[in-house]
Amino acid sequence: MDARRWRGLPPGNLSDCPNGSRWVMDVFNECAQDGRDIASIVLGLVSIFCFAAASFPQFYQACKTGIMDRALSIYFLLGWLGGDLLNLIGSFLADQLPLQVYTAVYYVLADLVMLSLYCYYKVKNRGGGLTALVNAAFVFLSLGTVSTVSFLGRDAAVAPDPGTFKGRSLLSVGMDELGSKPFTRSEIIGFTIGSISSVLYLCSRVPQIYTNYKRKSTTGVSYSLFALVMLGNSLYGLSVLLKNPEPGQSEGDYVLHHLPWLVGSLGVLSLDVVISFQFLAYRRGRPGTREERDALLGEQGDGLES
Repeated sequence: MDARRWRGLPPGNLSDCPNGSRWVMDVFNECAQDGRDIASIVLGLVSIFCFAAASFPQFYQACKTGIMDRALSIYFLLGWLGGDLLNLIGSFLADQLPLQVYTAVYYVLADLVMLSLYCYYKVKNRGGGLTALVNAAFVFLSLGTVSTVSFLGRDAAVAPDPGTFKGRSLLSVGMDELGSKPFTRSEIIGFTIGSISSVLYLCSRVPQIYTNYKRKSTTGVSYSLFALVMLGNSLYGLSVLLKNPEPGQSEGDYVLHHLPWLVGSLGVLSLDVVISFQFLAYRRGRPGTREERDALLGEQGDGLES
């Protein structure tokens, strides 16, 4: 989800950024010349942490309630996964820094774990003799995920050649001659992928809002998931707006280059606010976890008897 611009310079080279921060240049290859740039970087990093931590409360809630298949919309999970997959594709097309590649890979893996938990409880709550088989499949899937992380980590660990280092960003790259062209070919590709990704993030919220409305309950859904995403999107938007434009680039051009992700972040933030109101509206009088689970199993038992 993080789509900040990273200006590429050889590590430790401040010749093109005379007033830049040395540690920012060494760690991020980013030219931070004043307090605005440093604040932008710090807020961007905090937003990455919020997005990365958002899935864990839902993992805990799923294991606690056991009704994740009923609480979350499958289209919500698929839309989120689709957005993060495009995010990952864009990170490779833009030849990003390792930190951004690792982050994009992590988001996709977290989505796959979330989707796996949904399928796990979907099958498990149906009962029958499939529980042992589902448990075994989930164990193998977990092992496969760990193996995939290790494999991708080795591939992403290959350092780029400093002599051929170009501007990198998530889903967009810097221009070779800043200000000479409004968009490069790579930026157009990144702009398109970013726009589609933002649409998927936006559309993913609608099925979840409908699911909550249909159930008249948010039991089984962790509010911390949406709270952390809202915080991450807010900090990301601030980080983009605080960043100084590239030399020769106007404020308007800078905002235009980041428009898909700004619109996506603000749009998702607004829909997450709607979900927050649903948590408040359905907080009173909602059935407990055990009652809802028993009702679910009771409906399934009646269906089998009939």
